[in-house]
Amino acid sequence: MATRRVCGCCGALRPRYKRLVDNIFPEDPEDGLVKANMEKLTFYALSAPEKLDRIGAYLSERLSRDVARHRYGYVCIAMEALDQLLMACHCQSINLFVESFLKMVRKLLEADKPNLQILGTNSFVKFANIEEDTPSYHRSYDFFVSRFSEMCHSSYEDPDIRTKIRMAGIKGLQGVVRKTVNDELQANIWDPQHMDKIVPSLLFNLQSGEGTESRSPSPLQASKKEKESPAELTERCFRELLGRAAYGNIKNAVTPVLMHLDNHSLWEGKTFAVRCFKIIMYSIQSQHSHLVIQQLLGHLDANSRSSATVRAGIVEVLLEAAAIAASGSVGPTVLEVFNTLLRHLRLSVDYELTGSYDCTNIGTKIIKEHEERQLQEAVIRTIGSFANTLPTYQRSEVMLFIMGKIPIPGMHPMLHSTGSGPEGNRMIQVMLLKSLRQVTCGFQTTNMLTALPNSFLDPLLSFALLEDAEIRLLVLEILVSLIDRHNNLPKFSTISIISDISVLKLKVDKCSRQDNLFMKKHAQHLYRHIYLCSKEQSSVQPHFEKLYSLLALISMELANEEVVVDLIRVALALQDLALSSEETLPVYNRCAVHALSSAYLNLISQLTTVPAFCQHVHEVIEMRQKESPYLLPEDVFIENPKIPKTLEKLEGELLFQQAKITEVLGGSGYNTERLATPYVPQFTDEDRLSKRKSIGETISLQVEVESRNSPEKEEVNENIKIYNTHRHIWLDSVGVEEQEKERRRQVVEKFQKAPFEEIVAARLISNVSRLSERYVLINLIFSLFLACRPPPSPSGTITSSYGQTQSRSVPVYEMKFPDLCVY
Repeated sequence: MATRRVCGCCGALRPRYKRLVDNIFPEDPEDGLVKANMEKLTFYALSAPEKLDRIGAYLSERLSRDVARHRYGYVCIAMEALDQLLMACHCQSINLFVESFLKMVRKLLEADKPNLQILGTNSFVKFANIEEDTPSYHRSYDFFVSRFSEMCHSSYEDPDIRTKIRMAGIKGLQGVVRKTVNDELQANIWDPQHMDKIVPSLLFNLQSGEGTESRSPSPLQASKKEKESPAELTERCFRELLGRAAYGNIKNAVTPVLMHLDNHSLWEGKTFAVRCFKIIMYSIQSQHSHLVIQQLLGHLDANSRSSATVRAGIVEVLLEAAAIAASGSVGPTVLEVFNTLLRHLRLSVDYELTGSYDCTNIGTKIIKEHEERQLQEAVIRTIGSFANTLPTYQRSEVMLFIMGKIPIPGMHPMLHSTGSGPEGNRMIQVMLLKSLRQVTCGFQTTNMLTALPNSFLDPLLSFALLEDAEIRLLVLEILVSLIDRHNNLPKFSTISIISDISVLKLKVDKCSRQDNLFMKKHAQHLYRHIYLCSKEQSSVQPHFEKLYSLLALISMELANEEVVVDLIRVALALQDLALSSEETLPVYNRCAVHALSSAYLNLISQLTTVPAFCQHVHEVIEMRQKESPYLLPEDVFIENPKIPKTLEKLEGELLFQQAKITEVLGGSGYNTERLATPYVPQFTDEDRLSKRKSIGETISLQVEVESRNSPEKEEVNENIKIYNTHRHIWLDSVGVEEQEKERRRQVVEKFQKAPFEEIVAARLISNVSRLSERYVLINLIFSLFLACRPPPSPSGTITSSYGQTQSRSVPVYEMKFPDLCVY
């Protein structure tokens, strides 16, 4: 009793804030916080804000004592009181109170009891949502980042409690981000030391619920947080984190994602990696998208010696990222993006051919060919995806860039890949042409002349002369994609005789001035390559289908009256090609060329809308249907072609007559003189480069054709003599041109490979020599000028001792002038 009286006496002498704090705790902790006394404490804190730090310190002292004594009911009451004080007080002294609050939260998070950890986390989240009036210069959240990240990886035995702990950790990290991300006075949460803990913790929980679809919760779902799974909460937190990232923080936020996917071998599965970067691309600001793409490209370079599945996973992620990114988000270094992808495409080809490569960690690694092929296809698709985000002018630059990378015989130096040889060059040609085909898909331009310059079109067309059937088919597909500007291509995917083309609903526009200029410049090249592709023995059904599509699209996209006449001449020349006994074409190819010619003439006759022309074509097709169906596409371009073993000589009504077509089109205003002239392809140096028939043989063939059409044989013989003379002159000029090309190549190579100092020294010596020559010339001119005799003076002349007259120099004032000259 005496002891109790002493305590009671001393209790009256205690400070008021301590008595107010003690009064909020009931005798039975289950009764909860004494609300009336809590209101008194809050009023006191607002009235005397200088006491707030002492209130916090005392509450912290009581909480520590209750935690040590396992009186968890009083711990909950203390935390509730702290929360209410935080919500009510926003004075300048709040900083000192916050220190006590964070000290108590830290005490709870360090406890072993899951309930105390969750309690401390909830209090911290409430505190994180408070906007403080005054900044804090010394507050640190390092412990909270570490502890919350550890809770995200909780491995508690009870799955329900484990889930609650992990969700508390995620909420805690979310609170830390909210509290620090916009406060410049706080420690930078975007530093790698913090991001390396926060991001992997979020990805760990996101991965644990990988079966859940990536989606943003609806408002109804967001209100039911107790039913929210850790994966959904993680995704929401991750999106919030990325949404707050500024330009300079994107790298620090994305780098831990890349490291996490590397450490846990998540690139190979692709699904989770793609999901992560979809979240990233949709969450960050659109103008920062190119930063993520550049980091992915850099990571692809860093993994150049990783397995094909890892590289393919990174490329697939790039593909998805490019599809999400807005137009132009590839960034300023557009060509660098494509250069990186093309470099890895070539690297994959090298790996496939050599069969192995040296790995830094595990030594030599054996290559699986099918994995490398999958990687190559993924890179090609990614190149196309990037190209689709670019405007037309940039896509044209990319097309030129890729074309410059393709090894072209005789035009660009062949690529020397380690251990690859000619087969490696061929594979690189195929892969780069596939990439180019992907870039040209959907390419539309109003000015073909600027979009397809000579530097692009000439190398592309040269591939149409190569013996490789796959390369020729790729070239035809690229040409068709470039010319098709009104999406008419699907209507010509197969070759057939169409009785009425109006059912196709073709989109035909009037040929513009730019298109006319383009065809005036490149038409003969296109016709020549169509003709030469048709006579290739290795051509199969897809080649003829693309040739038909190319002819049809030229007729609708780029045709004027002159082009229509030339296209009809080309179609008739194809018929002559199939009839020629000099060409060693198989029976199938001859029938295919006949079918191609008939299908195209049927189309062009309906496009010209000349009734007599349509009637003639229709009559020939009907006759073929009766007597020779193997000359029509319906019997040739099928799975089992119905063609004879040998092709008999065709004549009469089974053939399209050039004289008849010239007559009927001449009545409609077409150029009959041009129509009556058989088409003969113009051959250039490309035939020699692609190992085709020599120029001399080709011109001799032209002379023979002309001689057959000429009425006077003597005149033909004279022409042949003249030709032989010109041929020798032309061959000499070709040699001079080759020397000039070689000289230019050496100059270009010197400027590309020689050291800068050597180039400067050579230019300096050249300039000095030129200056010295000029100096000598000037001295010579001056010496000649001084040696010249002065003009005769009015004072007369004198005679030298040798009998020669010399002018005598007299002063001006001694000269005698006529009176008329003096005034």
